[in-house]
Amino acid sequence: MGMALDTLITNARLLLPHKGLTDGVLGIKDGRIAVIAEHGADLAARETIDCQGLWLLPGIIDPHVHFGFGSPETDFETESRTAALGGTTSALSFHRSKDIRDSFEAARTLAERQSCIDIGFHFGITSHLHVQTLEEISTRFGVSSYKLYMMYKGAAGLAQGFTDIDDGLLYSALRETARIPGAVLGVHCENVEVIPVLRDPLRAAGRDDLKAWNEQSPDFLEAENVHRVCYFASRTHTPVNIVHLSSREALDEVRRHRQRRNGPPIYVESCPHYLFLNDESPAGPYAKVNPPVRGQGDVEAMWEGVLDGSITTIGSDHVPRKRVTKDKNIWAASNGFPGTGMILPIMLHEGYHRRHIPLPRIIELCSANSAHIYNMPSKGSIEIGKDADLLIVDPDLEKMVDPATLESHADYSPYEGMAIKGWPVRTLVRGRTIMQDGRITDEARAHPGGRFLRRL
Repeated sequence: MGMALDTLITNARLLLPHKGLTDGVLGIKDGRIAVIAEHGADLAARETIDCQGLWLLPGIIDPHVHFGFGSPETDFETESRTAALGGTTSALSFHRSKDIRDSFEAARTLAERQSCIDIGFHFGITSHLHVQTLEEISTRFGVSSYKLYMMYKGAAGLAQGFTDIDDGLLYSALRETARIPGAVLGVHCENVEVIPVLRDPLRAAGRDDLKAWNEQSPDFLEAENVHRVCYFASRTHTPVNIVHLSSREALDEVRRHRQRRNGPPIYVESCPHYLFLNDESPAGPYAKVNPPVRGQGDVEAMWEGVLDGSITTIGSDHVPRKRVTKDKNIWAASNGFPGTGMILPIMLHEGYHRRHIPLPRIIELCSANSAHIYNMPSKGSIEIGKDADLLIVDPDLEKMVDPATLESHADYSPYEGMAIKGWPVRTLVRGRTIMQDGRITDEARAHPGGRFLRRL
């Protein structure tokens, strides 16, 4: 060979593109994958890791996290660790402020200083100023994806301090996104104007259960917004991503719009909780989220979408607030919950083991597709030249979800107490081990080493 490798991973079952699990060895040099060879290849390296027949998978890319919503000063540290424990090696977090030109540098610096995984960002579009400055902030900061929140229209938006969110802002944001090469607009779809009509009688009747949260924002309010976004996008020729999609009704709306000739790409992200929890979950307010977890029929529909390719990515919608914000009735409990390190374990447990979803499809949704859609060419698959973001995974390892060991600022999990089968036992980011046997390494604690992912 002539090239001394930094690390050699032997006795692995590598998940290779278009080949499935393949026995072999993998060599890493300068943080990138340098060699993929058959068992027994004569290679020299400074460090050798024996996989002992376990799987070697690409790191998970979580395209939907809200780092900074728990403890703004320390979230990138704690939440990158909880990510790494479960095999998430790259994450895209949301950055929102009045004027992104003034606020972004500080957010990026914090991420680079604290995170042990690689971090990129989406911009939250909440005003016409954001649309007017979109090209400037995108090229200046290397961010090519955005999110618009349909559920912050009208009174709901005013409560958050947003005055500009309406269909006009949606249309303007779509039109502007279409002008930026490779850009995609993510949209939160829920018709917030109808919600009070359904919510107020439920509250008046004294309802205080997870099902009531689903009933106050039912599937058709999500689907109606999905239609609006897809229809406008077809007029502006804008690639859109319907984020955290939760219902059959909404997914069918996407399928209908995808039949348009020469329409723009419509991507769909769903989340582990819509594939694993329903509105009868004993987690109660711990599983309160927008859009709501639905009935079991919608859970089945999400798996159909995973299998037939209508769902393109899986994101966690991770929000690391404390348990105390949840220990209230269903109406007062905070929205969202932690989950970034749970993507792979849940997809293996419920998808691979229970439902026999092919492993390549799972990794496509949890890694490769996000790398493609969000312009991260060095991520997402095990190929020569790509970043050595790798997971040694024991598909048969069963562990109880225990928030005390998950390192998040959040001190609870909607999955706590559940036995989940299929976990990474080692996480590498660009060739460097940051998690081993369920623990973040001392070295990764002292020197986190995560990098900012510039995507434009």
